[in-house]
Parts: sequence; structure tokens; C-alpha cells
Amino acid sequence: MKYKFLFSIQFLLASSISVLLLNSCKEKEEAVITTEKINALQYVDPFIGTGFHGHTFPGPVMPHGMVQLSPDTKLNGWDASSGYHYNDSTIYGFSHTHLSGTGIGDMGDILLLPFTGEIEEKPIATFNKEDELAEVGKYSVKFKNYDVSADLSVTERVGIHRYSYDKGSKQRLLFDIGHILQRTWGHSNRLNELEFVNDHTIRGLKNSEGWAYDHQVYFYAEFSTPFNIDAVVVDSLESDINQKIYNGKNIFSYLSFTNLEEDEPLLIKVSISSVDQEGAKKNMTTELPHWNFEEVKEKVATTWQKELERVLVTSKDKKTLTTFYTALYHSMIAPMVYQDVDGRYRGIDKKIHQSEVGQTNYTVYSLWDTFRALHPLMTILDEPRTKDWANNLILKHEQGGILPMWPLASNYTGTMVGYPAVANLADALSKNIVGIDKQKALQSALTSASYNPQLISSSEEPRKQRLMPLYNKYINEGRHIPSDKIEKSVSFGLENSYYDWCISKIAELNNSDSIAEKFSKRAQNYKRYFDKETGFMRGKNEDGSWVSPFNPKFSDHENADYVEGNAWQWSWFVPHDIDGLAKLYENKKMFTSKLDTLFTTSSVIEGENASGDITGLIGQYAHGNEPSHHIIYLYTHVGQPWKTQELADKILTEFYSNEPDGIIGNEDCGQMSAWYILNAMGFYQIAPGDPTYTIARPLFDKVEIPLTNNKVFTILTKNNSAKNKYVQHVTLNDMELPHLTFNHEDIKAGSTLVITMGDTPLK
Repeated sequence: MKYKFLFSIQFLLASSISVLLLNSCKEKEEAVITTEKINALQYVDPFIGTGFHGHTFPGPVMPHGMVQLSPDTKLNGWDASSGYHYNDSTIYGFSHTHLSGTGIGDMGDILLLPFTGEIEEKPIATFNKEDELAEVGKYSVKFKNYDVSADLSVTERVGIHRYSYDKGSKQRLLFDIGHILQRTWGHSNRLNELEFVNDHTIRGLKNSEGWAYDHQVYFYAEFSTPFNIDAVVVDSLESDINQKIYNGKNIFSYLSFTNLEEDEPLLIKVSISSVDQEGAKKNMTTELPHWNFEEVKEKVATTWQKELERVLVTSKDKKTLTTFYTALYHSMIAPMVYQDVDGRYRGIDKKIHQSEVGQTNYTVYSLWDTFRALHPLMTILDEPRTKDWANNLILKHEQGGILPMWPLASNYTGTMVGYPAVANLADALSKNIVGIDKQKALQSALTSASYNPQLISSSEEPRKQRLMPLYNKYINEGRHIPSDKIEKSVSFGLENSYYDWCISKIAELNNSDSIAEKFSKRAQNYKRYFDKETGFMRGKNEDGSWVSPFNPKFSDHENADYVEGNAWQWSWFVPHDIDGLAKLYENKKMFTSKLDTLFTTSSVIEGENASGDITGLIGQYAHGNEPSHHIIYLYTHVGQPWKTQELADKILTEFYSNEPDGIIGNEDCGQMSAWYILNAMGFYQIAPGDPTYTIARPLFDKVEIPLTNNKVFTILTKNNSAKNKYVQHVTLNDMELPHLTFNHEDIKAGSTLVITMGDTPLK
């Protein structure tokens, strides 16, 4: 596929500020480019995605910050993945680490809950929704059953709490390091430690086993006023309050305060580290040596404003602006910084490492989700971090022996299928992101694509075993993945065909022709799973027979041939070879007819254990989960772009909104938001690794993207309206585009893309 696209965004409204951007072409005189900016913060609503199954959290976080300070309202079950759900009216406390939009829960480290009155049982706060506020840099709530209100803010590695108790109330605090999310899923604590350093300071270690097999969080907490220790409970037994240091699996304490002046709030600072207690303390003394809550909040807001200005859009619709800028906000939460201010971090090998100057260690790469849109988006908006993430993935290969699939804290989790990190590497390299070691990228990719069980056989981390699954053996032997031997066989087969294509692209960039040829051939393995009689990708037994009975609407979550989907949703996953996919059908008409049926057939999903991830249905198309995200663009590739435009319009306007339930499925660490951002700007990348963008249906009159090379990529949409959703004409730098595609280099050149819309499809 050779679709190439340029991308730019401009956000116009309210206060205008002129910004000088220099044209880097030496042959030309320096050009002054003016972009009009507004306060994008007013269009961010952190409650979007906290309802339905979006699984986002409303609490404050810095861009890619290590601390995500947010209320925990739900402790168990799928909709407790972030610890918060909008429909809840109880708060267990405020913890310092959270995941954004995932389908599995974890974290929720170091929980604090202010309360008043006598200590009778472990407190749980209640609140009314009208007494809850979330904005960029601050979360606030007033409790209904306790005489106290709470405000939260953060730095990158420190959370700051401000608790205001009503006059005359008994001022108390629950300090809980035993708090954990998803106990009913088997998550538990290991040996933890709580130490009272003095009457202003607490420090310790929270060590848990959950999705992250061995998650270590050292913490350091300072109080603005002395506290009294009323009780310490260790593993359900009350301990001597004079002991100072406590060890156990589940530890919490009750504190009280008697020295607060009237109307004086209680301030608490809590910093974390994966390295040691001194690292946590240094993170605090470096990032937050003062007690000025408002100053902290303003710094978070200022930092986010700068990040959100990476895309500037023009629209008169405030709801669309809110949906867009909140999506941009959500796209910049993960990956998360995972190192101390001094550069030390716990690596994926569990050892303590020292980052080189200018290097940052990250965690929470939801790669199976985010290779599709989030990381391609960031190649446009944030080249420096794109470079850092690529090098960081390579570094994890060097330290742990293999590329991660879903690294969490300092852990391999082995979650989802294939080796999606190679897609990130291929895409960044194909777009000439400077500073990535191409040879190391190739070596790390080859390790993942080989079958070498000895590489992980001695691992003490059981989840790492998933990174060298048996299906790799069949692929390396040139065979199909047998359904009667391996679950998820079709998903493995299709995804790995794409990942092998990505490896061939990395090899080409290294001038490794034989490797490129080998993996280019392996990329054709998807054809092994196509059943010409039914027109679906199907599971095959080891003897080559098709799995029977066959129902294309059947789903068994992760226990059948398709992971988190069914044959209808997975049969289109050949983003690297759409021509080849179409040729599997008798003719193009049969291909497009099958594609039409995908969107018009019944939306009933069959199976007792059907995946809950199958949401946002148009027929059997499921926008709430990632395997469907490229499908509407297949129409443009086979000559029916108006269908792409119609469907893009429908998805943008019906599956996203500015309400708490405004994300139609798990947000997945920015993937769902990134899909919206790219499509709202008017284009999408079908196959990361091929730096080509396909044009669809832009929502904004004007988009500007100030680039890191001091140029601006601009998209202008003429005749833009809700009715005019069909592309009539496109020019790039005043030259008519022969196809509805453009290249990443067009973006980097600071081009201007003009899209003229109309109410009639061009057929």
C-alpha cells in the first residue's frame, strides 16, 4: 500500500498568541508563521471515559507522569481496572498509581482517606456527584458522610493532598499501604513495610503481586502538621503503636491531628520510587520542596497547556473541541516515566540501572493496542519521545533478553498476542526518526520472531514464558498454527504475518536483503488461514482440516481461534497487504460485498463467554476493540472512498462524545483517543511501518501541527459541515493529489493539505 498523507492541526478560539516558527530550509529566507492559540485546558474533561467501559481515571497526572493520584471508587471487577467508575458514589481513598483505560486492573498504591469522627470500622466515604470536580491538574470532592473535603494535585513523581476538615470535627486519616485493586482476580500483597520516621514523616515499601508479578513501590510521605498514631493494623491484628517499623502483607494505620488552626488545611506530600526509600525522598525534595498547593496545580496546568498546543484546531462546536482535547489529554498519559530524578530505575531484569544523560526509562506500553494509532500519532506530534520509546524498548530487550509485549512497572506480563513492539520500531524507523539504533532494532525484532525457549526457561517471572509461545515454533518451521494445539491460532497467525512484514521493513533499512526477503515471505502466511468457500480467516487443525463447526459470530474471549473477537472482526487483519487480501476473493466485487456485509449483518455476538471487549458495533464491526480500527479504510484502497468517509463520520459522531460514557470501549492507554484524533483531523495510517496516510472525513475547518523542526503542517477543510461528509477534491501544496493518500515526509516538510467537502459522494 502506498497511501501517503500529511497532517496538521490548528486550534483557534479566545486569546491569540503569535508564535514565530522558523523555516528550516537554508535556501529560503526565514518565514514567520503565526498560529492562533487558545486555552485548550478549558476543553479537557477528565471524566470522559470514566463511565461505560472506558476505564479512565479523573485524578491529576503530569504528561506521562509516574504518579497518577486519583480516587478509588471500585476495587474489583472489569470496571475497576482504573480504580474508578463514574456511576459510583463511594470513595475508599486516594491512591497514587493508576492505569488509564486498560482491560486489566492493577496499581492503586499507597492509599489515603481523610475522615472524621470515631474509629469503628475501616472508613469508606460517600459523596454526591455535584460535589465532585475534575480538571487538568486538580481533583476535588466534598464527602457526604464525613466533615471533610479533599483536593489533589501532582508533580511528575509526587502527589500532594489538601484536606479541609470542618470546624470542631475529629480530624483523622487512614494511611493504607495494604490497599490493592482486584483482590478477587488473585492480586495480593507480598511483605510490605511501614516506618514512622517522626511525627511528620512516614516511609516504607509496598510490594504486590498482580498483573505485574513483582511490583515494588517505595514511598516517602511528609505532613504539614504533626500527627498522632491512633492505631496500626498488621494482617488484621492491631499492633503496638510505639513500634515505629511494621512488616506484613496488609498494613494500615489511623492517624489524627490536633494542631491544625481553624480553617487550616492538612497538607500531605507523597512521593514514590521503584528503587529505594532514598530515591522516593529525593524525588520529593527535588520536585516539591514547598507546600504551595496552588503553585503545584498551576504548574501541572501550564505543562499540559504546552503539550496540548501540539495540535491546534478550529471549530465552533465546543462539544467537539472538548471531545478532541480530552482525547489528546488521554493520549499523553502513557507510556509513563519510570525512573527517579537522579536517573536511577528498576529495569525489566529487576536490577537497578542508571540512565544515561538525556535517557528516560518508561513503563506501561500497551503495545498490542497502541501500535495502531497512538504511536503513529506521536511520530507526528512528539518525535523526541518517539525516539526515547523506541530506544527504551530496545533497552528492555538488552536487559531482559526479549522485547516486551505489555511491560508493567519492571515486569514482563506477556499480555496479548504476537510481538507488537516490532511495529513501533518499524514505524519510527520508516519515518526517519533520528537517534534510533537500526541494527539493535533489527536484532531485538529477530529475537522475538525466533523460537528459542531456552531464552526464558530459567526465568523466575512466570508471565515472561508467554513471550516465547509454542506458535513461534510452527511459524519457524514454515507451518500454519494448528487450532487443535494452540488457542488463538488465527489471531496469532494474522498478527504475526503483519509483524513479520514489519521486521522485513526494519531489515530493508539495515540493507539486510536476505533477512528482508525471509520475513517478507513469512508475511504472506496470512493466506494459510483463508477459507475461500466461506470468505473468512478460519482455524485449521494440525492435519490441515478446517475447524468445525464454524460460526463467524462466535466469540470465546481468549479461548478459541480469535482473541477478543470473532471471524467477522479478524478476517480483515492484513493491513500490510490489502491487495493480497482482496485477491483471495474471486474478484473485487466479492471482496467489497463481503466488506459491506460486515457493516450490515446482525450485531448479535454468539457464545456464552463472548468477549466483553466487543463493543461499538456496526453490524459485526467492533470499534470498541483494536482489531477493527483499520477496517473502514479498506474501502478507499479498493476504490470506494465514500464508504470510508461515511463510516468515519458515523464513528466520530456516534461512538465518541464529551460525556463520561463518551468512549465506546476500553480507552487502552491512548489508542481509542488516538484513533479519534487522527480521524478528526482527516486521515489515518493503515499499516504502521508504511509511512502513508489515507484521507477520510475531517471534522475541523483548520488544523495546525507545529512540528519539532519548526515547521507547521496545516490541514484546511473547505465547505465543512455535518452534511458535507464526502471528499470532493484534495490538494497538497496547491498540487492536486491523484490518490487520497500522502506521506509522512509531506508532514515533516510543513505542507498544506486542502480538502474540499460536499454532500454528494464521488463514485
